[in-house]
Amino acid sequence: MNLFDLTGKVAVITGASSGLGADAARAYAEQGADVALLARRKEKLESVCAEITAKTGRKAIAVPCDVSKEDSVKAAVDEVLAEFGKIDILLNDAGIAQGGSVETLTTELWDRSMDINVKGIYLMSKYIVPGMKERKYGRIVNIASVNAILADKGDALVRHVYNTSKAAVLGLTKGMAASYARYNITVNALGPGLFESEMTEGTLFKHEEFLKMYNALCPASRPGARGEMNGPILFFSSDACSYVNGQFFVVDGGLSIT
Repeated sequence: MNLFDLTGKVAVITGASSGLGADAARAYAEQGADVALLARRKEKLESVCAEITAKTGRKAIAVPCDVSKEDSVKAAVDEVLAEFGKIDILLNDAGIAQGGSVETLTTELWDRSMDINVKGIYLMSKYIVPGMKERKYGRIVNIASVNAILADKGDALVRHVYNTSKAAVLGLTKGMAASYARYNITVNALGPGLFESEMTEGTLFKHEEFLKMYNALCPASRPGARGEMNGPILFFSSDACSYVNGQFFVVDGGLSIT
């Protein structure tokens, strides 16, 4: 019995135009799921969808969506349901890593981070959870960060709103997990350490001193590689985690070991 088999399942992935989200969409399809890829840039989504269908034969659709806007989220969920009739898995991967301290951040930047990183999960769940409750099945995976529990003291790497928003994801994950377990819906969170992605390659990966420090502190002595989040994501998205709920699992090469 393959506990990770997703044949017959429909997965929705936000932030799916690149990075961890796009990799997860590929992994879902390889396990037999049909996938709906959501992000603001439809042209990039369509490229990933075409690749997925050609490689796996699974149906993959590109749905434009701004997770911080309720009307956009509702329209996207309606489009997915019109195409597939159901949603079994929700991976909330859309997020931004805004730098700055409480002294330097503008309220606009603070609100934008909270809207995308936290409100986006709330809105996606608001419109997807009712269908999961009705069908008595669901797997929700929220991408938080190791920075929900760790912070950098270096001035160049201060990210106070990122710390705050990702810690909020953990609270939301626990609350939802407690409320929806009776409906056979699990809600768990993952905390990636440093992974190379579109979001980090232009920022953290340009800081040679930071990379040297990260590699020295991390027991694995390196950042995460492409695809190394797929295993944990598939676990939380499959029947392998039917009795795992409300948990936060860090994927950081041991960086958070204390």
